[in-house]
Amino acid sequence: MNLTQAHSTASQPPLGAEGQAFAGVRLWLWIVSALVFAMVVVGGATRLTESGLSITEWKPITGILPPLNEAAWLAEFEKYKQIPQYSKLFPMMELAQFKSIFFWEWGHRILGRVIGLAMALPLVWFWVRGRLNGALKLKLVGLLALGGLQGAVGWWMVSSGLVDRVEVAPERLAIHLTLASITFAALVGLAVSLKPAIAQTVTPRMSCAASWLLGLVFVQIALGALVAGLRAGLTYNTWPLMDGHFVPPVEHLTRLDPIWKNLFENVTTVQFDHRMTAYALFFFAAWHAFDCVKNARGSKAAKRAIALLGLVSFQAVVGIETLVHGVPLWAGLMHQAMAMVVLAMAAVHCVRVREAIKS
Repeated sequence: MNLTQAHSTASQPPLGAEGQAFAGVRLWLWIVSALVFAMVVVGGATRLTESGLSITEWKPITGILPPLNEAAWLAEFEKYKQIPQYSKLFPMMELAQFKSIFFWEWGHRILGRVIGLAMALPLVWFWVRGRLNGALKLKLVGLLALGGLQGAVGWWMVSSGLVDRVEVAPERLAIHLTLASITFAALVGLAVSLKPAIAQTVTPRMSCAASWLLGLVFVQIALGALVAGLRAGLTYNTWPLMDGHFVPPVEHLTRLDPIWKNLFENVTTVQFDHRMTAYALFFFAAWHAFDCVKNARGSKAAKRAIALLGLVSFQAVVGIETLVHGVPLWAGLMHQAMAMVVLAMAAVHCVRVREAIKS
């Protein structure tokens, strides 16, 4: 879905009943965006608390309710005992501890269902009331389908950790988080595009750079998911060097065979890639902010570019703190939440700059 493609009348202030409809649609999209943001943060908590494999079955309907009595809890606990994570990592776990991790994963899944309803029910209402045109209908149906796909991908990810592994496959975690990020950015971008933009002067170079920045944020989020999936943040807990090297020895970066597996399964390579992409993102955001200030001083585009650079810088500091402290829960969650904040700003900036080029 093209984040920058606005509603056909978005370049002019909406009037009358149509304007009220767009105001309602925008509010709805921002609410769903907030729910997806919460979903990503809760998903980070399930990972950091090792809760993601506590529910070993996918029951979209009957799974709404948690165990309601002691016998049901014991039955659920027995299912968890059958997977490698329990026997290899937590063989001394007691029922009370299991309940704690269970509720993290259950809450994550319930929030996913809430998001589905929050997307589907208002969509039907706006549709029936005639508040949507053809192009907007297609985009919203696409977003709803994207959410449904995310649920299926989530189970595909969880299933990878139920046999022969003690955690989910890192590449599936990366796909799961990237898909959530795409959904979040699409919601934010569409909400922004439905509100008329203030006229501003920007250059084609700024528009191109804004798009590349958004793409680079997506790449960095996917790399962060690989780091999380491999628990790579628990190694090389120094900065800016990794075990005394800014660039680790080639033999460490290419220790796996075939060589492409190093991009997904080598802790050294994955953390190094995440660090290098962070540097690239920071310097690119800094150059873009300078370019916007120089060529569009005082414009909304320049202010957004400066804000984006500030958010990227803060996220880098949070990431370094998370690493050197061994990924405590609070830091890990802040790092994941800030990634979504950076993504939202990048999406808004991209939409608005590209709109300005078209106008």
